[in-house]
Amino acid sequence: MQSPHTPVLLDEVLEEFKDIRSGYLLDCTLGYGGHSIGILKQNPNIKLIANDQDEEALNFSKEYLKDYKSRIIFNQDNFEHIIGKFKDYDIKGILADIGVSSLQLDKKERGFSFKSETLDMRMNSSQKKDAALVLNEYPKEKLEEILSNFGEIAEAKKVADLLCENRPFQTAKELADFLAKNLRKTKKIHSATLVFQALRIEVNDELEVLKKLLESIENQKFKDCKLVLISFHSLEDRIVKNYFKKWSKACICPKEAMKCTCGKNHKLGRVISKKPFLAKVDELKQNPRSRSAKMRVFYFE
Repeated sequence: MQSPHTPVLLDEVLEEFKDIRSGYLLDCTLGYGGHSIGILKQNPNIKLIANDQDEEALNFSKEYLKDYKSRIIFNQDNFEHIIGKFKDYDIKGILADIGVSSLQLDKKERGFSFKSETLDMRMNSSQKKDAALVLNEYPKEKLEEILSNFGEIAEAKKVADLLCENRPFQTAKELADFLAKNLRKTKKIHSATLVFQALRIEVNDELEVLKKLLESIENQKFKDCKLVLISFHSLEDRIVKNYFKKWSKACICPKEAMKCTCGKNHKLGRVISKKPFLAKVDELKQNPRSRSAKMRVFYFE
């Protein structure tokens, strides 16, 4: 049995977790098990908490990882809740791959693809809010805000006006084709890419969920635990980078303070690498989607 999804930066992930000899590793975003099966093979004495909010992915991985089922706890939930749920476990490693899987992108019925005959984009198919609701029912001002903040689209007002004047849209394909015809083309990406990104982030509340995950990790105050986090666009990476910077500071006094009054004991650990890990040439050739992946690592001391 093979996984339909190619995990990004697998070698780099395994390298960071290779020295964990006991306890639990928490995979916050199990997906189709690509990272997890590598970790279970490499680290024979650890147990795995395997979490995903996508029921389809979770069911696949239960079968895919069946040879290791005695070492796995499967859990279905949004990863913003996962730390509190397993806070009493001896967690030595945390992995979060904050991206849409290849299978989600490729399956037209999920609505992530430019060729999809639906307008969905929900990672959790049981939730009510989908891309059709956001695109067709949100007020123009709210839509403009989403396009600006989540898509980082320079002409967000112009695009929001265009969409509102021509809605409703019934399918992702219809939307992608419309944007391709009506937006200025660039050589690097499809005209619809940033609009789709903005809609997907809004549908799944991705940035707030990421912040909640990082806040819950911070509040737990882990010891001897390594956090590996993979993001796929600048908005996510900026959030991760800022949290890691905060966690590595001993002093949290305001910059304008004349002297330290906080005790200089707030450092949680250290950043493993100042620059993010990126896919190497061989991986880029085999999996072009890895080109936007950035992996950052923090060690809680």
